[in-house]
Amino acid sequence: MFGTRLISELNITWLDLIAVGFLVAGWVGYVAFAGRQRTRVPSLQSAMDGFRREWMVRMIERDNRMVDVNVMRNLTRSCQFFASTTMLILGALIALMGYVQQALDVVRELPFTVQASHRLLEMKIVLLVLIFAYAFFKFSWAIRQLGFGSILIAAAPKQPKENPEQHAVHINRIARIASYAGSHFNNGLRAYYFALAALAWFLHPWLMIAATLWVVLVLYRREFGSRTLKAMMEEDRSPTLKP
Repeated sequence: MFGTRLISELNITWLDLIAVGFLVAGWVGYVAFAGRQRTRVPSLQSAMDGFRREWMVRMIERDNRMVDVNVMRNLTRSCQFFASTTMLILGALIALMGYVQQALDVVRELPFTVQASHRLLEMKIVLLVLIFAYAFFKFSWAIRQLGFGSILIAAAPKQPKENPEQHAVHINRIARIASYAGSHFNNGLRAYYFALAALAWFLHPWLMIAATLWVVLVLYRREFGSRTLKAMMEEDRSPTLKP
């Protein structure tokens, strides 16, 4: 009976609970599906993993690795941008907790919205806080992994062009760490997508369910059926120059 009493105190409906469960199931289910699917068919992540390893093969042949350091620096800056942006969003959401009544008044003026209680609106804000906190941890861990990768690039020995596989251990190690960083960065970006779906809960639970479906479809199309992926997987068909 505790669950019924809690639902009554929060003034939350079963539709709200279903919408939240649908968001969690859609997020967790898509991450699990994408992880399995990328081992069967090409995806942006698997394609980039191949290019990362090829990058490390070329890197270990070079004496001057400023190009590689600059690439790692640019990747780190992208993670830092999203990490700092996430912190600003978290600060704004926490500050919003002190203005719940004002937020309720704003939401009530919008058309086609479900009237929510004070406690329920706080739960909606807390859900966004949890999502962006998860994103921050993903971005910050990606930053650390890219830092580790930069050190490994500096520590990698030079490999003669005649036998690039001699130092395959160094190549594979750095490529895996770069891949891990890319995976965590990707999970952080997914959190932003699902935060948009959670934001729709402020208006209506059904809109949140529809937004979750839309996010899953967009993520699937971009990771497994985008023109960017097709361009990455396209074989080199340039004509061979005859002597």
